[in-house]
Amino acid sequence: MSDFALSRGQNTALTGPRPLTVQVRGRIRLDVLAFVLGDDEKVSGDADFVFYNQPAHPSGAVTLDDRGVVVVDPARLPGGASRVHIGVVAEHQTLGDARIEVVLAQDGRTVTAPGEGLTVETSAVLIEIYRRGDDWKIRNTSAGWEGGFADLVRSHGVQVDDEPVPGQSGAAGPRTAPGEEKLSLTKRATLDLRKKQVHKVLLEKKVQPGVRARVVMAIDKTFSMSVLYRDGVVGELVERMIPVATQLDDDGALEAYVYAVRCAKLPDITVDRAEEWVREYVHLRGAHGGVDYDRLGGRNEELPILEQVIADCRESADPVLVLFFTDGGFARGRKAIQKLISEAAALPIFWQFIGIGKADFGALTALDELSGRIVDNAGFFAVDDVSRISDEQLYRLLLSEFPDWLAAARAARVLR
Repeated sequence: MSDFALSRGQNTALTGPRPLTVQVRGRIRLDVLAFVLGDDEKVSGDADFVFYNQPAHPSGAVTLDDRGVVVVDPARLPGGASRVHIGVVAEHQTLGDARIEVVLAQDGRTVTAPGEGLTVETSAVLIEIYRRGDDWKIRNTSAGWEGGFADLVRSHGVQVDDEPVPGQSGAAGPRTAPGEEKLSLTKRATLDLRKKQVHKVLLEKKVQPGVRARVVMAIDKTFSMSVLYRDGVVGELVERMIPVATQLDDDGALEAYVYAVRCAKLPDITVDRAEEWVREYVHLRGAHGGVDYDRLGGRNEELPILEQVIADCRESADPVLVLFFTDGGFARGRKAIQKLISEAAALPIFWQFIGIGKADFGALTALDELSGRIVDNAGFFAVDDVSRISDEQLYRLLLSEFPDWLAAARAARVLR
């Protein structure tokens, strides 16, 4: 493969199924996407869509770095996959202004593929890497869509917001929350995929589409969590919980608390202000957003936060799902905590406790197994490294017991 330019529609052979890099250049900001496809030019599932928040295909055949450079290794493509499309989306501009050029490099040789014929489009497939017999080739496609991100991903079989879920006859798609229209295309793509995963879990657990619930997040801000705060894991966790609220809560907002020795109720988190909220309120020390984090303390004391959530949610007309994240604790006042959770079984509140890290969570396990309650109103699971668990796995764990509690709480008249 010698150095030359591919005109629109032109193709050339690769040196074989060896890794190659793909870099997109342009005069405007472009979000780079990739699709792993079969002969029908459709994805087989969400994992075949590679983008900012899902930067690697499970096979390792396609990866995307934070500079927008794609590495494709055809030899690692899974069975049934025969091509890779590389696309772009422009935010608030058309591709006619972009002067796009794609540079492909393999074994020290390069090919350029200018984006040709693109004018009013806001998204496009620029090139395709495909198998023809025993050979691998690249083609300058330069095919665009005026409908932007949604049209691009739908054309490849990726389901986006408000479409029905395959296999769910008549089922509505994921709910849309206020403020989504303000998000950038990349952020909207991340939110859409996460909402779909939450929606799918709820459907599989036979939660009725019309069910509403308040979603509350309680975040441990003790000093033992410092590494998770410093590395941005807690901030990302907040953003990963927002899709749960969009699919259950009437207004799509996530209620939030932080706690240590004391606790504080924080403003609700909405989809369009998530990053701003994280910057303002995800802290261990100092005064932020009117909250004195130093005054809250640096060690675990769970009774105050449990009592505060109960006081705020006791009269709720809707069921309440509390997502309680902690890296330990529940050692002080263990009997009082168990008594409180047992008594709270008569309230419309389900507690999902999530242990982060490798601490001894024996006390939390005991909350999940308390006897003598009207209904089982608490669940627990632990994750060694929450930053490494996939969104789909996390949502399945988070929502595994809540639907069963809904049914039991209705049967026991805890819920009306």
